[in-house]
Amino acid sequence: MTTTLLLVRGLTRKCPVCGQGHLFRRWFAMVERCPRCGLRFERIDGHFTGALGLNTIAGVVAVCLALVIGVAATLPDIPVATLITVVVTVGVVVPLVCYPFSKTVWTAIDLRMRPLEPGEVLPEYQDLAGSP
Repeated sequence: MTTTLLLVRGLTRKCPVCGQGHLFRRWFAMVERCPRCGLRFERIDGHFTGALGLNTIAGVVAVCLALVIGVAATLPDIPVATLITVVVTVGVVVPLVCYPFSKTVWTAIDLRMRPLEPGEVLPEYQDLAGSP
């Protein structure tokens, strides 16, 4: 399976191994295992620390972009109160929106770094995410 396919599946909130959707019961509540291939999404203790890192990076990049664009668009008279409101709003909203995507993208990245071990998924899916 290609890295691109793994990442596309992650970016569309699908299982990186089999492409199954509907992995979230609610926006912030992910199922424990994929309903199709049986992949346990939290493969090791602390697995989603990487997803937290991805989500933090997305939030920081969005805040920096909002700040730079806001300053550049309003020079020389920068409306500081408005700019602060926009930047804080971006800093809150972007991580909330990106949360489920960061979990599935991180699982895809993790699968590329640590291929499936025997028994992690149903036998018919075992070879799908194993090699680049």
